[in-house]
Amino acid sequence: MTKDAEGRGRFRQWIHETFDDMWFRSMIGPAQTKNAVQGCDEGAREQWKRDLENRKRYTREQRERKRLAREGNRS
Repeated sequence: MTKDAEGRGRFRQWIHETFDDMWFRSMIGPAQTKNAVQGCDEGAREQWKRDLENRKRYTREQRERKRLAREGNRS
């Protein structure tokens, strides 16, 4: 069985990484995205903002396509 640097097997390592802080995460609440990129450099922050805007634009476009399709079906 493959072991990691701490002597744990892969399954035990997965259990450790997945569930050790689950209780803590449930206590602190849902993930927040406000100020999520404070600790990175300026270029990475700008890329994150561009990516976020592109995702929002794509979502708006999809919503508009669905709306037009619904209106087309009504006519």
